[in-house]
Amino acid sequence: MVGIVEDKALQTSLNFKNEGDVIYIIGECLNDINSSEYLYSYHKVKSSPAPHFNLDEEFAIHQAVKSVIKSGIVESVHDCSDGGLFINLIESSIQGGLGFDISSDKTIRKDAFLFGEGQGRVVVTVKKDDEIALVDLLKNADVKFSKLGFVKAKEVRIDEEAYGSVTEFKKMYDSAIEKILNN
Repeated sequence: MVGIVEDKALQTSLNFKNEGDVIYIIGECLNDINSSEYLYSYHKVKSSPAPHFNLDEEFAIHQAVKSVIKSGIVESVHDCSDGGLFINLIESSIQGGLGFDISSDKTIRKDAFLFGEGQGRVVVTVKKDDEIALVDLLKNADVKFSKLGFVKAKEVRIDEEAYGSVTEFKKMYDSAIEKILNN
């Protein structure tokens, strides 16, 4: 995201801060993997339609995100972009050294839920005590949102299945360029 920060006290980082914080996604997850890194890298589909984008929805989501940041209740904020929701969560984990435990939306293919790159989605975390305030703000903003799960110490879990530790993902992230150069 690009913009002007009028009050530096409102700068909000992407890293998870506290074990037990609640993870929400603002915006709608769709059954859409078009033009995603996942579709290109794993399925070798080089050309597909653009992913979902609606300018009015995007504007409303950004207004809602600004509102929750200004309220002072959010612990972290990170937009979904390259790599989709999974990469968003891993980036927040690596930066903060904390993992996550989320549940996917059973109405959406799991690969689309985790790796779809449709626009208009932002992940936020709040302390458990601030969850009701967040939900109230988002309802008043009239945007779609859903609870994903919780920040968890050192482990990555999706739908009650362990996918490894934050340390393992950090090693992969930190050595990715080296591995490419060595091949």
